Amino acid sequence: MSKVKTTFFCQNCGTQYSKWQGQCSACKEWNTIVEEVVQKENKKDWKTTDSKISRTSKPLRVSEIDGSKEMRFNTDDNELNRVLGGGLVPGSLTLLGGEPGIGKSTLLLQISLKLPYKTLYVSGEESQKQIKMRAERITSKTDNCLILTETKTQNIFKQIEVIEPDIVIIDSIQTLHSDYIESSPGSISQIRECTAELIKFAKETATPVLLIGHITKDGTIAGPKILEHMVDTVLQFEGDRNYVYRILRALKNRFGSTAELGIYEMQGSGLREVSNPSEILISKKDEELSGTAIAASIEGMRPFMIEVQALVSTAVYGTPQRSATGYNLKRLNMILAVLEKRAGFRLGAKDVFLNITGGISIDDPAIDLAVVTSILSSNEDVSIPSNYCFAAEIGLAGEIRPVTRVEQRIQEAEKLGFSTIFVSKYNKISLKNTQINIQLVAKIEDIAAHLFG
Repeated sequence: MSKVKTTFFCQNCGTQYSKWQGQCSACKEWNTIVEEVVQKENKKDWKTTDSKISRTSKPLRVSEIDGSKEMRFNTDDNELNRVLGGGLVPGSLTLLGGEPGIGKSTLLLQISLKLPYKTLYVSGEESQKQIKMRAERITSKTDNCLILTETKTQNIFKQIEVIEPDIVIIDSIQTLHSDYIESSPGSISQIRECTAELIKFAKETATPVLLIGHITKDGTIAGPKILEHMVDTVLQFEGDRNYVYRILRALKNRFGSTAELGIYEMQGSGLREVSNPSEILISKKDEELSGTAIAASIEGMRPFMIEVQALVSTAVYGTPQRSATGYNLKRLNMILAVLEKRAGFRLGAKDVFLNITGGISIDDPAIDLAVVTSILSSNEDVSIPSNYCFAAEIGLAGEIRPVTRVEQRIQEAEKLGFSTIFVSKYNKISLKNTQINIQLVAKIEDIAAHLFG
């Protein structure tokens, strides 16, 4: 037996110390440093047998490296495939995080039941009967999915050697523990050790591994920050409990873009893929109301239309209120300042409330023009025609700036039946034979005069 080694970790940020101290010098939190055993016995390979896969690597020129496209596993889920960049890469580790009850386990169980590959679903949180009840509610096809309830990594690897699955799903990484570390499951050293064992297994066998991870009250992945560095892909599953829609984002992706977005609808029979996001982001109403504008936005490669709602009213408590849901509040304050200074609209003594419908958060600057028109529409109490949409950025001088991929936005607006789209006059547009009316504007005053006279 080797000597037991211990060290000190901050439970908030994962910083390692050689001795105990009251405050963590990295995150400035108090009383978060605890002692953990980092080595109990000599480590062995993830395999239970003594045989090891011997692999030696040698340096190669760039021209000598195999440039063929990586083969991917099709997950039979278009939204997940889009966010991952085309499917699961062999030997990759994917970490899926989200709030409790948001649907992480449902999403991965639903995918594992549909996959044509042999899948091992390892759960450390639910019993096999609980998983069976959920599986029967989601789908009746369960031939290729094997359920294992286990938290000890050594026992999991024994079953993996017997079953030889094509894909492994772990629910969740915080419940696993290894015999080589003498600390409780979920601790800094246990998460790091269990993840390292799974990485070694995934890379040596070219088996994709999907991990479900807990998050803290701040919304970050629980455990050490190094966990996000160790894995290949970090996905965030988010949404409001008051809405039935869920958003899947890629925070890190070594095999694709991090700008892609997947949208699901939570139903009693599981999660439904939403192929046309505009159907959930634009409300259906019989009459036109003031304070509403439609923006042509893009997330990743996907264009979609979103509805921006604004309410402007006289401030009754002295200090005007500024509130934004799904939109950057600092950017809203900047736009209000531009309207006040450059365009002459007196909004300094009025409350302004802004909402992006559907419970989605948007960072695309192209929705600035829709924000401006919705605020002016509410202020003037004049409705904007429902077949108008907007795609432009607002500058500090009050100018309407061009945005990227404007032609793709115009084509999406035309496909959805909009008659007019307002864009910057500085955008270079080469579209031909389009039925939609393209209005080119240069300043806020131009669009205010066009819409409100």
